[in-house]
Amino acid sequence: MTCAVRESGGGWRCAGVRWPREVPELGWSRGGDRRVSVLAYGAGLGFRAVGERHCVGARGNVCPLGAVVPGRSTGGRCAECARLDRAHSVAADTMADDPRTYRVYLAWFGPGMVKVGITGDERGAARLREQGAVAFSWLGRGPLMAARRTEEVLRAALGVPDRIPYAKKRAVRGQLPGTEERAGAVAELYARAAALEGRGWPESLERLPLEVVDQVGIFGLDRAPDPAPGRSVRESAPAPVRSVRELVDGGVVAGRLVAAAGPDLHLAVADGGVVVLDTRLITGWDLTSVTRAAGVTEVTGSDVRVPLIDIGGGGVQGGLF
Repeated sequence: MTCAVRESGGGWRCAGVRWPREVPELGWSRGGDRRVSVLAYGAGLGFRAVGERHCVGARGNVCPLGAVVPGRSTGGRCAECARLDRAHSVAADTMADDPRTYRVYLAWFGPGMVKVGITGDERGAARLREQGAVAFSWLGRGPLMAARRTEEVLRAALGVPDRIPYAKKRAVRGQLPGTEERAGAVAELYARAAALEGRGWPESLERLPLEVVDQVGIFGLDRAPDPAPGRSVRESAPAPVRSVRELVDGGVVAGRLVAAAGPDLHLAVADGGVVVLDTRLITGWDLTSVTRAAGVTEVTGSDVRVPLIDIGGGGVQGGLF
């Protein structure tokens, strides 16, 4: 499967990974056209970046300046569009009269990495998949301000952060503990949160029962990559140790999709390794297909011709994660 094609009239621009269901999708735009590519583990994926990276705009609107943005920006927006986008987000607390129902969640990303957050009730678990939460449980549901107040109370009382650097999430995915330990960590956090009910919780927030949802299988993190032709199982691609730092004009990324979590795609490449591509880095680029990306053996070299960085080398995420 190629990730994009170039047709007459210009290239398609990727909107990054989406998780409306339990399979990852890539969103695409070209002018007013919108398309979606459903991704499948084991399929080939590849593209080449062309030209310059441009601002993706805000709230579905095109950037009026057509601004060029840095290759390493995970936001993909110019300063003005980033301001407008955040001003209309739930996190900005500018929608106090929002009539919709919201949910408070407890999310676990790895040992020692937990957070409390809120999401729209109608979105279900999409927000947790977008963040790459390995396991989670709902805690309560109610009006926006009640959910926001509960979130603030729990952060202060439990000492959990509102954000976790994405590099940290990525660094632990190849060495996650077992299912029982993951569930136990979420259950422990839930018990601590539930013990605070009546002490700062708004009465309008309905507490939901503990129900741990484990997303390792959804992300494909529970299976070892199938060996490439000519390799034994013991020679299969190991846990990812490199990630794409930025795209450049003419830069190529290609490989076989073996896992996905949040905005990250894990690609097995021809040298036997696994490279992580944060799809927030590819938004705003014109992308063309790599004609021989149907399988990793059909692309020469390491399949990746853009700057890489060792996973675990640090870095702070962009966006509201």
